[in-house]
Amino acid sequence: MNINLIVILGPTASGKTTLAVHLAKYLGSEIISADSRQIYRGMDLGTGKDLSEYCVDGVAIPCHLIDIIDADADYSVFDYQQRFFQCFAEISSRGVLPILAGGTGLYLESVLNGYQMCAVPYNPALRKELAEEPLENLVRRLLALRSSVHNKSDILDRSRLIRAIEIAGHSRLDPVCPSLPCIEALVVGVRWERRLLRQRITVRLRQRLAAGMIEEVRSLHASGVSWERLHYFGLEYRYIGLYLQGILDYQTMFETLNTKIHQFAKRQETWFRRMVRNGRLIHWLDGADHDSLRKIIENNVRMVQR
Repeated sequence: MNINLIVILGPTASGKTTLAVHLAKYLGSEIISADSRQIYRGMDLGTGKDLSEYCVDGVAIPCHLIDIIDADADYSVFDYQQRFFQCFAEISSRGVLPILAGGTGLYLESVLNGYQMCAVPYNPALRKELAEEPLENLVRRLLALRSSVHNKSDILDRSRLIRAIEIAGHSRLDPVCPSLPCIEALVVGVRWERRLLRQRITVRLRQRLAAGMIEEVRSLHASGVSWERLHYFGLEYRYIGLYLQGILDYQTMFETLNTKIHQFAKRQETWFRRMVRNGRLIHWLDGADHDSLRKIIENNVRMVQR
């Protein structure tokens, strides 16, 4: 197999970004992010978007699909897939091996499995028709058009729900989608013993709160991002938002958020195991082991660029 993409995946707080950055320096590669929240500007501490990580020994590692849209803008899996393949083509055309790094399973599989998705224009008449419909009616309408929902966030946010109905209806009428480039990926996963991952999550949460994560959420709201929108983003933005509104006290906010991040990491691990059950070969690292990663790369990639 002629590898044209390396993938580094793992749950939150697993150290996958650091691994990817050091590997990129070693190979002379560039990183494409697969994180559904790091695409948003101004959402830094809460998404783990530490841009200082993308510099190794004074060398800046190019990274793509980070800080590309405002927090009040909609962004779909289709949008991500299109932007990914644009980056992939441009990087590859320069003879550089891209590294896809992140933990958003739907983004990862849209690339690895080549999900067939089409560009769908906005439908003003349909939007006007749906504007006053209760949320539960919109959910029923979406499920009538497609039997399952790939992305749970589609049914939590009204604007995304209407867009999902728009897309599902259009796909029935015009199912022809453009072909995608062939991806031959070497997939590496980072896993930790559960107790250690929980410790890493809790330590990192305390560090981010101390670094100003509450101020980040307050600033987002002050800039015009609604509490509802922050709630939609989940985890840090949801529970810190509830704290800032006076709905939760600090200790309850911290304990609830800590628990929710642990649960999120567990769901990510479940997603990755499902990928394996569905036939995806993942080379697992026990912890953020740089030496083992290099051995996997050298054993599987024909041409190591230095």
